Amino acid sequence: MKILAIESSCDETAAAVVEDGRKVLSSIVASQVAEHKIYGGVAPEIASRRHAEAICQVVREALEKAGCRLSDIEAVAVTYAPGLIGALLVGVNYAKALAFAAGKPLVPVHHLRSHIAANYLTHQELKPPFFCLVVSGGNTMMVEVRDYTDFHIVGRTRDDAAGEALDKAARTMGIPYPGGLNLDKLAGKGNPSAYHFPTPRVEGCPYDFSFSGLKTSVINIIHNASQKGEEISAEDLGASFMHAVASVLCGKVEKAIDEFGYGTLVLAGGVSANSVLRDMVEKMCRRKNIRLFLPELSLCGDNAAMVGAQGYYEYLSGNIAGPELNAYAGMDIDNIIK
Repeated sequence: MKILAIESSCDETAAAVVEDGRKVLSSIVASQVAEHKIYGGVAPEIASRRHAEAICQVVREALEKAGCRLSDIEAVAVTYAPGLIGALLVGVNYAKALAFAAGKPLVPVHHLRSHIAANYLTHQELKPPFFCLVVSGGNTMMVEVRDYTDFHIVGRTRDDAAGEALDKAARTMGIPYPGGLNLDKLAGKGNPSAYHFPTPRVEGCPYDFSFSGLKTSVINIIHNASQKGEEISAEDLGASFMHAVASVLCGKVEKAIDEFGYGTLVLAGGVSANSVLRDMVEKMCRRKNIRLFLPELSLCGDNAAMVGAQGYYEYLSGNIAGPELNAYAGMDIDNIIK
């Protein structure tokens, strides 16, 4: 079964053709990073306009690269939540029109579900149930993946997502956008023990995260040094901050796995490409004899191939939408709206 998938939740306009939820026939991504770099982050209105300009060509290229015509496609899958509302609406409206005109089923796909599904493209043998840490610029949560379309949230961030904290810390340190990626590169040269950061806790909720305090600590360290006329080592501060964030994530995952008894851990989301987090989680899994699945680096960021992978399983479960499908800026991973 071939699915044409469309992704436009943030600043990548993407389209892909995926077969049976596991095989990528084509994956096209039009990135806006260079333009948003001017503003130090994603400008939502500009992102929406660029999606509208790029989406037709991106879809056309995805079909051509896959060697398909629209008549060969059996369903159209699209990201409809969560994300930047204007950006999502471009993809949703285009997919609705395309599906209607071609007489194809329309499959709504949750963005975070598709990040998890990126692992199905990387690891053909991976099947639920498993435990998953989803870490991205806008979301951080631990999820029980009980089946392909059955999810249970164990813990989530109460404020900033881990990726957001990395981006904001990078901006404070004067590191250019995209902050998290450039911070990762810079911190590889630093000493992760050079600066001390607190370990944030959410009282009464051992599996929930909080990263706003860590972000504030970076700001305070830089301001205090500036007031004293001291120089800050960006490499050391970046390495220490990344180590602190990864330690929080890894520590809570280990605690949850011990309690819930999972033998398989999956990482998903843009921050799953972070070298410090990958290394720390790999060491933890080796120590505890846990099977670890990581998405291919090219599939960590936003792309439409992962939407096609999850779209296949949503289609099999009967999750088909009509022309009334809307976009939603926020929605839990364990909820769907048709």
